[in-house]
Amino acid sequence: MPNLAEIERSAELVHRVLPPTPQYCWPLLSARAGAEIWVKHENHTPVGAFKIRGGLAYLSALREREPGVAGIVTATRGNHGQSVALAAHRLGLAATIVVPYGNSREKNAAMRGFGAELVEAGHDFQAAYEHAEALAAERRLHFVRSFDAKLVAGVASYALELFRAVADLDTVYVPIGMGSGICGTIAARDALGLGTKVVGVVAANAPAYALSVEAGRPVSTNRADTLADGLACRVPDAEALARIIKGAERIIRVEEEEIRAAMRHLFTDTHNVAEGAGAVALAGLLQEKERMAGKRVAIILSGGNVDRELFAAVLAPTPPAPGG
Repeated sequence: MPNLAEIERSAELVHRVLPPTPQYCWPLLSARAGAEIWVKHENHTPVGAFKIRGGLAYLSALREREPGVAGIVTATRGNHGQSVALAAHRLGLAATIVVPYGNSREKNAAMRGFGAELVEAGHDFQAAYEHAEALAAERRLHFVRSFDAKLVAGVASYALELFRAVADLDTVYVPIGMGSGICGTIAARDALGLGTKVVGVVAANAPAYALSVEAGRPVSTNRADTLADGLACRVPDAEALARIIKGAERIIRVEEEEIRAAMRHLFTDTHNVAEGAGAVALAGLLQEKERMAGKRVAIILSGGNVDRELFAAVLAPTPPAPGG
C-alpha cells in the first residue's frame, strides 16, 4: 500500500492538472439518510470521474521509468480509459483503448476526444481486457492493468483530500469496480492513522468481490450485467482483494433498483448527475440507514458519466400498474 509520502507526491502531480474536488454536506441528502452525509464529488474532474488521478500518476511514473515507451494499451468500460487517454495525450504517448461491444456511446466519444484509438472487442469487460493483453504483445505496447500500486497512489489523493477536509468521519462508502478506489481510500485512511471504517459496495449483479471476500480467495463469475457498468467485474484482482480483506470493514451488495433510486436521489437532493457506479455508495448507505443513524458519514460519488438516454429513463417516473 502507498505510504503518506507516496500519496502526497501523487496528489501534487494530480493537482497540477485539476484542483482538489469538493466535498459537500447536502442537507436534503442528510435528511433522507438520517445522518450527516458528506459527498466527495469525483464527478467534478476533467473526465467526470475519479480515475483521472490514477492515470496521471501511473503514466507519469511509466514515463520516468521507461522514457522510450511510445504507446500504451488498456481495457475499460470508460472512466479508466478516459483517464489513460488524457494522461497519455499530455505525455505525448499513443493510447489504444479496448472496450466491449455495446459500451457507452458517450464514454467512447470522450475517449476518442482525448486522442485515443478505440478498439471494440468482446462481449464484456473481461473479454475486452484479454483482447487488450493480446494487443499489447502483438503491437509491443505497454499494457496498463486495471489495478496497480501506482494507480492506487494516484486515486488515494481523493481520499487524502476528503479526510483532511472533514474530521471524525465514522464511515466512508466506496464503490468497488476493480478495486483501486477502495484500496486508495484504505491507504489514505491508514497513512493518516484514522479510525474511519471503509465499506465497499458492489452491484448484486456483479458480486465477484463480495463473493471473494466471503471466500477469502478470488472468485470469478460468469456474468456481470449491471446498470453500474464501472462495477461490471467478473474476475477480481488478487492483490486488490488482499488489501480489501485486510482493510475494509465489510462489503455490501445493492440491487439494480437501489442503484436507480440512488441516482434519482442524488439528482433530486443535490442536482448532481451520478452514473450507476457513482451512485452505489449512496445506495449502500441507504441500505444501512438504521445502522448509520446520526453518524458522520461520507460517500464517494465516483463518476457522472452516464448516457443521456439512460439517465432520462432512470429519472422518468414509474408508470402506474395496470388498473392502478
